[in-house]
Amino acid sequence: MNKIIGTAGMKLAYGYLNSNPEKNIPRLMNLVDRMDRKNTMEKQRKTCRAAIEDKNNNWYKLILSMWPDVAPGVRRAFFNNFILNENFIGFPLQAASREKYGCNIPWAILMDPTSACNLKCTGCWAAEYGNKLSMSYETLDDIIRQGKKLGVYLFIYSGGEPLVRKADIIRLCEKHSDCQFLAFTNGTLIDEAFTDEMLRVKNFIPAISIEGFEEATDFRRGEGTYQAVVRAMTLLKRKKLIFGASLCYTRYNTEVIGSEEFFDFLVDQGAKFAWFFTYMPVGAHAVPDLMVTPEQREFMYRQIRHFRQTKPLFTMDFWNDGEYTQGCIAGGRRYLHINAAGDIEPCAFIHYADSSIYKKTLLEALKSPLFMQYHKNQPFNGNHLRPCPLLDNPTRLIEMVEAAGAASTDFSAPEDVRRLGGKCMSAAEKWAVTADRLWGESHTCAGCAGCAGCAVHAEESEIAVEAETAAG
Repeated sequence: MNKIIGTAGMKLAYGYLNSNPEKNIPRLMNLVDRMDRKNTMEKQRKTCRAAIEDKNNNWYKLILSMWPDVAPGVRRAFFNNFILNENFIGFPLQAASREKYGCNIPWAILMDPTSACNLKCTGCWAAEYGNKLSMSYETLDDIIRQGKKLGVYLFIYSGGEPLVRKADIIRLCEKHSDCQFLAFTNGTLIDEAFTDEMLRVKNFIPAISIEGFEEATDFRRGEGTYQAVVRAMTLLKRKKLIFGASLCYTRYNTEVIGSEEFFDFLVDQGAKFAWFFTYMPVGAHAVPDLMVTPEQREFMYRQIRHFRQTKPLFTMDFWNDGEYTQGCIAGGRRYLHINAAGDIEPCAFIHYADSSIYKKTLLEALKSPLFMQYHKNQPFNGNHLRPCPLLDNPTRLIEMVEAAGAASTDFSAPEDVRRLGGKCMSAAEKWAVTADRLWGESHTCAGCAGCAGCAVHAEESEIAVEAETAAG
């Protein structure tokens, strides 16, 4: 009953907020504070309050921009589905499920409707898969229904190119109108008709992949891709739809992606968020030369933190933000991935599994040996700037995959985990020195005699021992 009353109160509060956002945002925060009786969202509330108390704050400007820039129905759906359902209702349910079942329960579920893609980007494993694999509408629908039972209301599509399945994606948005859907897309299939469908269902948000400006984007994604992306962004902005950018920084585009000029470009185009990834050499046809240097990764670490103080753009860096998430978020800790063949993987970038959606429920998969290896071993390093079990601690991934008896899920060329880990060893060793220095700049351990990064798992990882020795 309290949950029903709270939900109704939050919906009424949105109407109150919508009538005069600048005046009523602080008042709404007071209501949120009172309703979060168990302090399950204390950190989020403090962050929001700090932003709205400074009228010149870039985050406050981003929040206010949701009124002139976003269609009313889309804005309301985002509030109901993401703010209310996914966080206010879903987050406590996820926490209760973790406690009840003794395993990780995700905040979001990432899934691939298809392996098909209309581009062939350099270094992308999907470029090798073709259009052979897909999950049916019924399977995707079942995943969503299972997720909602665990408290998950955020579902993210990847691929392949998910918009190859436009019709089914819209059907799922329509059926599950209480969920927020997002897709990592190359943007080239976004047209007038599809944006009209987005306006109709209101709960779909694209994150458009772009490698920088025209030269960098077309170098990796093919000639003409940049102009197609700009057209898609222009259309989305004109239709007053929420969208963001998906950015993979490599050895050849880091300085562009991390520049103030590019951040300003994204804001001017109308993007409200940007998700940053670094290149992972996954797949037999991967290009390890695309991996960034330690200097480039540090550059992104510093640039993103700097622009978070000045630009009205919500940013996430999935490797360098480990200190805010206390390490790796994969393995169901905050998300899991289901590929187009139905394999349930701990991470979208690490293609090993011991479960299939056709043989196990989501909950059974979360309690499987591989996911429990993640659950028992997270965080993989006491220095949360080294969060990843592959890119930063490759021996940890090898140990977990072998202990669980998991198999490669690569569609075209199954990859031995030791071979994959070997491609990351040198990069991990080099980044460890830089990451330990950065961690030491802002973290001091109680009772620690000045250790480099407080690598509590050092004794379990050869790579961590070698890195600490190199660091002196």
